[in-house]
Amino acid sequence: MQVTELGCGAVVVGCMFDHRVADAYSFNMFMSAWAETALGQPISSMPSFRRSLLASRPLPSNSLDPLLDRFYTPLSLCPPPNPLISFSALVSRIYYVPAADIARLQDIAGRKHSKVVCFTAYLWQILARSANLGEKSCSMGIVVDGRTRMKNVHGEKFMENCFGNVLSIPFGNLRVESLLDMKLAEVAQEVYEWLSPAATEDHFLGILDWVEAHRPEPAAARIYLGDTDEEDKSVSCVVSSGRGFPEINFGWGNAAFGSYHFPWGGKAGYLMPIPQKTGDWVVYAHVAPSIVLAIEEEPTIFRQLTTEYFLGSV
Repeated sequence: MQVTELGCGAVVVGCMFDHRVADAYSFNMFMSAWAETALGQPISSMPSFRRSLLASRPLPSNSLDPLLDRFYTPLSLCPPPNPLISFSALVSRIYYVPAADIARLQDIAGRKHSKVVCFTAYLWQILARSANLGEKSCSMGIVVDGRTRMKNVHGEKFMENCFGNVLSIPFGNLRVESLLDMKLAEVAQEVYEWLSPAATEDHFLGILDWVEAHRPEPAAARIYLGDTDEEDKSVSCVVSSGRGFPEINFGWGNAAFGSYHFPWGGKAGYLMPIPQKTGDWVVYAHVAPSIVLAIEEEPTIFRQLTTEYFLGSV
């Protein structure tokens, strides 16, 4: 924990978690419980630490879903870093996307798709425009929370207070030239097709089985490692699932702004949309400089986040 007092009288509160054991959903529960405790209020969402909720099933190893081997890999099977390939250091930016632009993306990409799917399709094409020489393909992933998917095994709301890391990162890979030639609606359909199989209860139960089958060896998401295309160098990025930051009040009023940062050290960048009450999205980006240039190239839906935005003057 770190609390920083600013000259203007404001306070910045920082809190660090190990993402291997806690995700943004868990972080939100902790911050809310901390603030409620500070105000002498009862904890509204008591975290559950029952590991039995995430127990694997007694299935033979040959019944594992082969799709999981595409998304995840034991670390022992990862190729050693190639010293001839240099990856640009990732940089951080914070933007906001107006609600009207999000709605416009849905109109173009198709209202049958969610806002996150349409946003991811838009970003996938930006990724293709940012590709450097030698980057022949683009991999795009989405973080999926399994709590709302795992309903049948434990009950409708049994998982909602589960404290831990209940995530999956499915991804798709397309050639740069294909992405540049496709319409946004076509890219959105591609996103939907690789995302849908991972947004199910069976997928998350399968992850538990997969982890148990490879225990105790550590594993990682392939897109995090950049291990997404065997033939060519690929540019990769991940979109968070759009977790809103909770209203936090330690006794001096609601926090004016909240965001997340995950310095994962992998080859893939990530963007984290944080929905606001206005319908806008604040988007935290941790990506390669070439992607920042493509994101900010006009016309763009991304606007620089400034203090004026929170003062209501933009």
